[in-house]
Formats: sequence, structure tokens, C-alpha cells
Amino acid sequence: MKAVVVNGYGPPEQFVVADIPVPRPGPGQIQVRISAAALNPTDIRLAGGAFHAQAPLAFPYVPGNDFAGTVTEVGPGVTAFQVGDEIFGEAVPRALRAIASPTRPSLGTGSLAEYAVFEADTPLIAHRPPAVSAEDAAALATAGLTALSLAGVARLKPDETVLVVGASGGVGMAVVPLVAAAGARVIATGATADADVLRDLGADEVIGYDEAGYPGGVDAAFNLVLPGDRLAGLARAIRSGGRLLTITYPAPSQESIGRDDVDLRYVLDLDATYGGMREVGELAADGRLPATIGGRHTLDQGVQACVDFVREHTTGKIVVTM
Repeated sequence: MKAVVVNGYGPPEQFVVADIPVPRPGPGQIQVRISAAALNPTDIRLAGGAFHAQAPLAFPYVPGNDFAGTVTEVGPGVTAFQVGDEIFGEAVPRALRAIASPTRPSLGTGSLAEYAVFEADTPLIAHRPPAVSAEDAAALATAGLTALSLAGVARLKPDETVLVVGASGGVGMAVVPLVAAAGARVIATGATADADVLRDLGADEVIGYDEAGYPGGVDAAFNLVLPGDRLAGLARAIRSGGRLLTITYPAPSQESIGRDDVDLRYVLDLDATYGGMREVGELAADGRLPATIGGRHTLDQGVQACVDFVREHTTGKIVVTM
């Protein structure tokens, strides 16, 4: 099969599209013919060696967490899926097993490929609703799951003000409509070119990236892009007793933000406590969780897709189709 292949730690310009053996499912696993995959920052950072001490990779390595596709083979013990099922979801690389759910892990062989193998018994994989295209489903996997987690942890109330930093990315484009639907006022950071899209998704105000322009006294702030150890400026925008939710590595400490009167939460919900892929699919199917795709590539262009992801500004998700 063809796949985007990483043969050693390095930037995405060193990735290649190559032929490698088709992975086969073991007990409790499914093989999937991938229709579409979407890129996430961890795909590139892991292959670049950012976590080599904590999660060393075995090469050749195929990146990619998010996918939509068709089940082509089921391993012994699988009952939730059968051959021919259209599914979608998120599966982290096996090298990141330590952060996956200890009881129902969602691990995979890499979705930037014609075929991949995933654990079947996990809430992070679900049947794809017919109303949701494969491209949209792939784009919403991690983004939608993370948006549900942020909204669930924040417990937003009507008329609260929420500052979303990094709103023009995949997670941001998913979380803005959920925050708006909760009745909160959304202030989103984004490029000027993204302002109309963000307003259409429910943002009340779009501001620039400079923290000097952050408003004061917001009830909650969602950090989607800033390094986890550089959140002091964002913390200053939050009222006493407010909430700061972040999804970026490293997980921040209370001391690092310089505020002991702000509820700080690092959000990573691989147990689907606040909703899994089934819930993402339901929200997408009824229009409450739209997919925003800013770039489309074929698998033959998979390396360029990875390069564009880190070198170019993209609104929403980059999707690779097989």
C-alpha cells in the first residue's frame, strides 16, 4: 500500500510517499481502508522528534491520528463493527500508548495510508452518519472530540464571555459554535482573513493574536495554540474566579500563570468523558458541529500536505484523501 512514511526524525520536508506492507488486524482490532485523514500538530511534532525521549518511534513510521474509512477486515473478538461499515475516529500512535485510556485505548498504525489498523473497542471510533462526508468526518475527529471536552469542562453559562485563542485552527473552528450555542459571548483570535468565517460560526468579536489586545475580565479562556508554559499573558485577561482551559503541551502549573485565583485545567479527554465519536457524529449530522476544511490533498501529495500544515496559515483542517 502507499503511505506517507517517516524514516527518521526530521521536518516534514523529509517525509516520503512510499510502498509499505498492509497492516493486518489482531485480536480486538479492525483493518480499515482509509478514505480521508486529517492532520494535527502532534503528527508533525512526534515525527520531528519533539517527544523522542518520552515516546520513541520505530521507523519506518506512518503519521496520522484522524481518519474516515471502510472496515475491510475484523480480528477475533470484534463485535462492534463488521466488514463494509463506514466509520471514523481518532487513534493515537502506538508510541503514545502511555497517554491512551488504560481500559479502552484507541491506538492505530497511522492514518496517512491506504490502510490502517485500529483497536475496535473504544469510544473514539464510531459509525459515520450518512449525512456526514468522509472528509468532514476525518476533519472533525480530534477537533470535535476536543471541542466537546472543552465545553464540558468549562460548564459555560449563558451571557458569560469566553476568549478563544487560536480560533482559526481545527479545534477552534469546532469549539466556537459550541460556545456560541451555550449562549456565551465569544471573542476569538484569528487572522483578518478568517474573521468572516469565525463570525459565521458564532464569534461575536474577532481580534488579533497580540496578547496586548486581549480584553480584560473574561469569564473563561480557551488556549488552543500557545505553548503551555507561556500562558501568563492570557491568564491576565481572566477575571478572579474565572477559568483557563488549555490543550497544549506542556501542561501548565498554577505558578507558571501567576494567578492563584483562576481555575486552571489541562484538557485531554481520551476516555471520552464528555462525549465520544458517536456524539461528534450526531452533532455534525444535525449541523451543530460544522467541519471547516482549509486545504485538500491527495495521498500522492501527502508530504506537501504536511509541509503546508506547518509552513502555511490554514483556516480549519487540512485533509488528505486516498
